[in-house]
Amino acid sequence: MNDRKINASKLTSLVIAVLVLAVVLASCAFVGCKQEESEYRFHYWNDCSSLSALKQYVASVTDNNADTFIPVEDRIAVFDMDGTLYGELFPTYLEYLLLEYRGLDDPNYEAPEEVKRVAQLIRDSKHDWSYPSDMAMQHALAQAKAFEGMSVKDFEAYVADFLKKTPEGFAGMTYGSAFYQPMLEVIDYLQQNGFKTYIVSGSDRFICRALASEPCHIPNEQIIGMDVKLRATDQGDADSLDYQFARGDEVLRTDTLLVKNLKTNKVLQIVQEIDKQPVLSFGNSSGDVSMHRYTVTRNRYKAAVFMLIANDEARDYGNTVKAEKLGEQWKAEGFHVISMRDDWTTIYGANVRKTNS
Repeated sequence: MNDRKINASKLTSLVIAVLVLAVVLASCAFVGCKQEESEYRFHYWNDCSSLSALKQYVASVTDNNADTFIPVEDRIAVFDMDGTLYGELFPTYLEYLLLEYRGLDDPNYEAPEEVKRVAQLIRDSKHDWSYPSDMAMQHALAQAKAFEGMSVKDFEAYVADFLKKTPEGFAGMTYGSAFYQPMLEVIDYLQQNGFKTYIVSGSDRFICRALASEPCHIPNEQIIGMDVKLRATDQGDADSLDYQFARGDEVLRTDTLLVKNLKTNKVLQIVQEIDKQPVLSFGNSSGDVSMHRYTVTRNRYKAAVFMLIANDEARDYGNTVKAEKLGEQWKAEGFHVISMRDDWTTIYGANVRKTNS
């Protein structure tokens, strides 16, 4: 009798195990037929063509039964920072404002004449963007000089302190919080769907790290930007191959510019640092076009590009005429266009308001 009870118990357990296995296999088969894309609720977007295009793209490349499926390891998305993830029109780029403060207002720093000259040029030109055509390079060289000899850690702390200031022309936010909330949702959405996200910016790499790593949930090693040459504390003019790093050394910035990460330099930096062709690219200006074209040219996977246009003059300092002209230009390139005015329910958040006309 006991043997029969034991056998019956074993049989019952076996039947249960088989049923559980069948349920698991059926579930796996069902999931395999579904898209990997999870349901995501966008809080800061209107029902618009740009968001629909993004969601359709993600659905098509995360469906592992579709011809357009992209393996997780190849889901690479690259984002410009200024004007794409972060405000740039209050009244100019963050790194320009940082140099202006360093050169003209920092009570603990006596700026060289060249740094003062470029800082004053920023102050005189920032409100109407009347910069000379080579302003990006003038700024890059002056910024390298302005922070020469500062350790990388001290520079990041200096930036973090500057980010506590309130941007000119806005109330209710700091420089550190001046991110486009809808674009932070895009990053989160892509990350939840298996994309590895990178920032590829024309701004200084260490500014981008201090600013964007935490809000964007992007680790420092996935942030690419303008670079200056670094050296050890006691290295002097010795070549790095001739100098041995000492226990008491720190890593310092120099005044030697290595790369201004704009236009084709963005492509070259992506190749050097990521070594994979992106499948998604987000930007807002001509400085991003090379990166976009690289993304969609001869890509073995389905790829897409999105361009923001700053056409919101009520909540930000956009220029509708210029922005919409650019929007037509980007559409002609085959890029999806994101309208800050039409596509977003908010830009910086409900408690932020524009204070100037």
